[in-house]
Amino acid sequence: MGGKRKFVKKAVVITGASTGIGEVCALYLDKMGFDVFAGVRKEADGDALVQKASDRLCPILIDVTEVDSIVSALGTVTDKLGETGLAGLVNNAGIVVGGLIEFLPISEIKRQLEVNVIGHIAVTQAFLPLLRKGHGRIVNMGSITGRLPQPYLGAYSASKAALEAITDSLRLELRPWRIPVSIIEPSAIKTPMWDKARVAAHETINGFPEVARELYGPAITGVLGVLDDPDKIARVATPTEVVARCVVHALTARRPKIRYVVGWDAKLGALVTKFVPARMRDWITMLIWRRLGLRDGA
Repeated sequence: MGGKRKFVKKAVVITGASTGIGEVCALYLDKMGFDVFAGVRKEADGDALVQKASDRLCPILIDVTEVDSIVSALGTVTDKLGETGLAGLVNNAGIVVGGLIEFLPISEIKRQLEVNVIGHIAVTQAFLPLLRKGHGRIVNMGSITGRLPQPYLGAYSASKAALEAITDSLRLELRPWRIPVSIIEPSAIKTPMWDKARVAAHETINGFPEVARELYGPAITGVLGVLDDPDKIARVATPTEVVARCVVHALTARRPKIRYVVGWDAKLGALVTKFVPARMRDWITMLIWRRLGLRDGA
């Protein structure tokens, strides 16, 4: 996937490494010879990760929504690196807040943006001096929903759309230091995130007022039907290792891509956004949801 660049020391920070994409990427980077600072929120998660990795992997406690936590993590990384900078920062931490925009609590929408957007900015601001020292790179974990928003995932799609814009702006701002900034755009990936999304969706919907069920009853039933059937998601999901390989390419290639579209469904979505008019995109999107078992809400 292109030429490789030689680093003095290949130290990388990755957030959200407890499970899913973050865990697989952290272990894959470790296997590829990187010195990995794997961001986790609990010590137990860090201990579990260490059991699967070499001694190059170092867990760091970091909550991307807490300034003190970010500062503490930065101090740990700085102490261990000394004068050596970072080869890369992978902003992977994220959550999925699903639900009807009309009835989603504003507090939940704020939480979605706080983790998936503000948190990435805060971590990037903190680690940029080390990235300058190491002539490093930034990789943001986006989603194709940032370009092709989905119904019932409005808050999540908005967070990923914001990350698309931040990635592009930051890449331009950091041109004087030749710090590449890339974004990974997967669609459905085989991770425990879907289990968390299912539980969260049931909790969110249980908190909706009765009028929500009166207005959107069939849609609510359809969305829960999709989430409650792992086989439907598994049929279209892409293995997590594919994402990890894209992250490594973004960190090592002589000319990293600006966007890495991961998975056949994400690639189809990217083509749709580029060539298909908006109203037809809406029709195609809802057709896909219906094939998954969703019925119209009105």
